[in-house]
Amino acid sequence: MHYNYVPISKRQALKFPNGKKVALIMTFNLETWDLVKDTDKPYYAGGPALLPNALPGNVPDFPNYSWREYGQRVGIWRMYDLFDEMGVAASCTTNAVTFDRRKEMTDGCLERNWELLAHNYEQGELLSDYAHDIDKERDVIQKSISTYEKHVGRRPKGWLSSSLRATINTPAILAKEGFTFFCDIMNDDQPFMIQTENGPIVSIPYSNEINDFTILTRRAHTTDEFRDILIDELDQLYLEGAKTGRIMNVGLHPHVSGRAYRIRALREFIEHAKSLPDVWWTTREELADWYQDNYQDHFPNQLEKN
Repeated sequence: MHYNYVPISKRQALKFPNGKKVALIMTFNLETWDLVKDTDKPYYAGGPALLPNALPGNVPDFPNYSWREYGQRVGIWRMYDLFDEMGVAASCTTNAVTFDRRKEMTDGCLERNWELLAHNYEQGELLSDYAHDIDKERDVIQKSISTYEKHVGRRPKGWLSSSLRATINTPAILAKEGFTFFCDIMNDDQPFMIQTENGPIVSIPYSNEINDFTILTRRAHTTDEFRDILIDELDQLYLEGAKTGRIMNVGLHPHVSGRAYRIRALREFIEHAKSLPDVWWTTREELADWYQDNYQDHFPNQLEKN
């Protein structure tokens, strides 16, 4: 894979449809972990733990497992209810095993006709585990595609790796499998093209910074501070978007944002975002399709190595 270094100051203005300034994407991550794994090594379940000192994979870690499971049992439904109330859609990602183990979660997305991205097979199995085994990595991706297609009725177009842990081979594998966009490269406020040996793929950056794990779990901000950070980010991007369009992704996890005392932050942020007339409430697939047709007007020759 390769992408050119072109600072935003050297690009042409990115003009979103209908003069929109910010493409706003609210992401629900529908994730599923194993309670135990056949290993005596510490089990990283694809996200930060609430309690430290990870246990061996073959020992049940009930405090951390059940903390996460709260999102599957309660938190996601609070988030679905809020977004229904506010009349906005989220862009969901899902581990393939969620279709079988927590089907109601994925059904909730599909019944609303929301976007659903492939998000690895199982949350605790990272593609980076196979950084030097391209065949095994390809197997995980293909297994994820097969399960997705079985339940959704079509192949996925977008991919977000568990914990953003891709490999140097991931974009090329995805391009060969027909994916049009990839979300793991978090280095920009705009889409851009990634070159691979199997053709180009659009980068639609996710964010570990504008993310409830980082803001609430890792940095321990309050509910008000979470809301204010989201509003401040959007307001600045909206100001800059008058000159050249920006993306804002908000990464959300049901066991973090779905807590009763935190849901207010999302409500108040959405109220603010809806008050801005030039926010583009879009999907990643819509944005990627549009960008494939317009990237030459943004910064030409992206697919030529420099």
